[in-house]
Amino acid sequence: MEGDRFIGYLKTYHLGAERAITSKILESLFDMKGKDLRNLVNVLRREGIPICSDGNGYFYAKDEQEIRTTIKHMKNRIAGISVAINGLQQCLSSKQAPKPKLSRKGGDHV
Repeated sequence: MEGDRFIGYLKTYHLGAERAITSKILESLFDMKGKDLRNLVNVLRREGIPICSDGNGYFYAKDEQEIRTTIKHMKNRIAGISVAINGLQQCLSSKQAPKPKLSRKGGDHV
């Protein structure tokens, strides 16, 4: 299974934040696209595998503090996304949203 290989690799070569590896390198090593890598990491995290990340890349947590730091970072990202959603909702409710242009010729062309 790809997940087992990925976990083994991180545990062996990238244990702790100081040994983080970039997503670009992981994508190349595991022949994956960025989206597929993020999906794999999310699946493994949901299973309780302590894969952490920071500005330097991904790594297997060596202690509880690294997990807590990753959780804090993820919560900050959620808060930022929530603020962006609120801004877009305000745009819709204040009628600032762009109106679709309809072609005079008919059809779906703009």
